[in-house]
Amino acid sequence: MSEPSPLPKRRGRLFRFGAAFVVLLAVAGYLVVQYVTGGTGAPGCKVVSAGDDGASYEFTPEQAVSAATIAAVGTGRGMPERAVTIALATALQESGLRNIGHGDRDSLGLFQQRPSQGWGTKKQIMDPTYAAGIFYEHLAKVPGYAKLPLTVAAQRVQRSGYPEAYAKHEPDATLLAAALTGHAAATLTCEGQPGTHVAATGTDAVRAALVRDFGRDAFEEAGAEVSGGSAATPSPSVTAEAHGRTVTVPVPADAPADGTKTKTGTKRTPRERGWQLAHWAVANSSALHIERVSYAGREWAAGSTDSRWRGAGSTGARGAETSAGAVRIVTGQ
Repeated sequence: MSEPSPLPKRRGRLFRFGAAFVVLLAVAGYLVVQYVTGGTGAPGCKVVSAGDDGASYEFTPEQAVSAATIAAVGTGRGMPERAVTIALATALQESGLRNIGHGDRDSLGLFQQRPSQGWGTKKQIMDPTYAAGIFYEHLAKVPGYAKLPLTVAAQRVQRSGYPEAYAKHEPDATLLAAALTGHAAATLTCEGQPGTHVAATGTDAVRAALVRDFGRDAFEEAGAEVSGGSAATPSPSVTAEAHGRTVTVPVPADAPADGTKTKTGTKRTPRERGWQLAHWAVANSSALHIERVSYAGREWAAGSTDSRWRGAGSTGARGAETSAGAVRIVTGQ
């Protein structure tokens, strides 16, 4: 009897090798998608408690941009930190702080607002600045919202089918609100690696984004001139430096130190204003290719191993890096 041909065994081994190779490609593809879309392995952001409780929340650069916009719009409207917390918790539940173009029935955007229910047009709702503004407009009409349980206040605005769901996001929203209103200093960091969906970078993009989120009045109040008549025309001053471009945003030294209301209606101290701007810049670092942010003697730099805020050293201790008079934002272009 002749010996069996080894050909079937070879084919079996080749099949197994081929299948293993396909699996490896699939895993590699999954990891790439996760990295690009903000999943596991993506460049991350983190906010920590200013206290000693060890609380922290980790999130993606995409979520950081959305959260920073929500906070900026809220303070620009003179809303208190509690209102920002409610808005952030709502957006965490409704969209995961992502500006998504789909949802239940015709729900859209950060807050899953519905055009058919009078929240605005599709285009308006997909604008995070508009969506946050219309949320705060409805929240302000809720009597005593700041003293209500968060889930109750959010439900009065959203009319959700799952009103109890908002409560689980309160701890994370509280940490985000403290950092992004400037109440907690040097508590928000990001890795600062540029993403794949960077639409525009450089000083013009940074200034336009600042005006978009904070409004022109906020910069006029800070003493920075606003040129032109378009809301997209940026105002903070720009200076050149050897290794990049810098946007300098003044923080008015003569603002009420006791936190009394300013012209825009926000009841905040100059230091809170400065840290809000600084944290906003870090939150937008991946989207706008921001490499360094400094304020009040502290500095954050993109790409560092731990992304902590550090004391501004002698190599770059100048301007806003050593004072609380301005926030200094250095871009990669």
